Amino acid sequence: MTQPLRLRPPWDAPAPPPRALSPLEAEFAARLRPDADLVARVALAREHLVERATALAKELGVPLRKALVAGSSARETYLPGRLDLDFFLLFDPSLPREKLSESGLALAHRLLEAPERRYAEHPYARGRFEGFMVDAVPGYLVERSDAPISAVDRTPFHHAFLSEHLPPERRDDVRLLKRFLTSLGVYGAEVRTEGVSGYSTELLVVLLGSFPAVVKAAAGWWVPQRLCPEGPEPSVMADAALVLPDPVDPHRNVTSALSRRNLSVLILGAREYLARPRAEFFDPPAPPALTAEEMESRIRPRGSTLIVLLLDDPGKVPDILWPQMRKVERSSRELLERLGFTVLATSSATAGGRIAVLVETDRSELSPVRVHRGPPVGAREASHFLERWQSSPGVLRGPYVSDDGRLWVEIPQEPTGILPVTNAALSELSVGKDLREPLARSAGFVPLAEARGEPAALLALAELVDRRLPWVRWGVPHESAGKPVAAAPRGPAGA
Repeated sequence: MTQPLRLRPPWDAPAPPPRALSPLEAEFAARLRPDADLVARVALAREHLVERATALAKELGVPLRKALVAGSSARETYLPGRLDLDFFLLFDPSLPREKLSESGLALAHRLLEAPERRYAEHPYARGRFEGFMVDAVPGYLVERSDAPISAVDRTPFHHAFLSEHLPPERRDDVRLLKRFLTSLGVYGAEVRTEGVSGYSTELLVVLLGSFPAVVKAAAGWWVPQRLCPEGPEPSVMADAALVLPDPVDPHRNVTSALSRRNLSVLILGAREYLARPRAEFFDPPAPPALTAEEMESRIRPRGSTLIVLLLDDPGKVPDILWPQMRKVERSSRELLERLGFTVLATSSATAGGRIAVLVETDRSELSPVRVHRGPPVGAREASHFLERWQSSPGVLRGPYVSDDGRLWVEIPQEPTGILPVTNAALSELSVGKDLREPLARSAGFVPLAEARGEPAALLALAELVDRRLPWVRWGVPHESAGKPVAAAPRGPAGA
């Protein structure tokens, strides 16, 4: 790594002084801190991984340039029970991409116990080493952090930046922030979660100085929020929720995975914590396990209709499957609303080799009145719309102009059950490539009662039934909220 980093806003400013932890925060910081024995075992495993990979590369004739353990395990910012070693096998940029995967996997399969091939941007291996789970990921050793070849090539630069700018005394703040985000359900950049990544969490502590400072700042954020001066860098999607430039590549937004919904939850959660700090923000109670009957008893008073689309799981990794599941959710909502139903909620889940997409609507039959949307009045088609409908004897109301400047007309339609009309239009559903074949084999939407034996349907129903802000789900704060809490047994800290 030869490129010197030229830090730009907001990273060129001096680090702010840290805010002191409250007694509640200090208590949980102590609980989350790894003990000396675990730290020593991790350090030894890191050292042995690098030594063994280097020796194996020579033995196998693999052109390895550098082996590096990075991420939270290298900086002691991991949470209890969530410790994996992120191990990077870095090769010369001249190595073709197919050789990169081949060489990296050959090393990893000799290095790890019970290795499994996994897939992200390209294949990597997951297995055990000296009692720890290890993700062995091949990549390139590049000269410039802003010119990566593969998705992991910035990792050595990330590790170097944080090793310099995140002092050991701020590790407690990082672990507290990770646990706080986890309790809110917004930690993790996986497609399923759409939250804050571990790297972004560490950067927020570097930028703002401490856990209390991050929470205080977040309580004052808006959606969207930009944590850098306006300008061309970083280049971000128009709907980005939070913009935080990567210090090693200012063109990249490190918080691009965070959804607007989850940023909103974080903002509200920070405000709630500042108003009523309590232990549940770091140690939330487990949600109650509801039976199918209990879940349906909660839904029944709503008087709504629930239908389920069941698909065979194509066996893709979550980061490939979940975007396609979300697409089916969106498309199902759009289809039913085009047909004239009001969609109250959707959810989806996967379990037992099946995918369930659940849709809740306001009623089970189409209304006898259909509101038909026409073109904007300035469009060429407006005259044809008027010509067709203004003298039609079947019009119940209209044509008229709505507040958005469009023509509308209301016409009669045969009241039809939701399942026949929806399944007749199933070909209009937009799905990803891996779900096209499962959709073609499916029986279409079915009543929830027919899917009660499907674990995926029950998971989707549970998500829909208990859709509340986390601290609302936890209940009314105890009188002791905000006061020091008694020490609890430390959870499993190792892998």
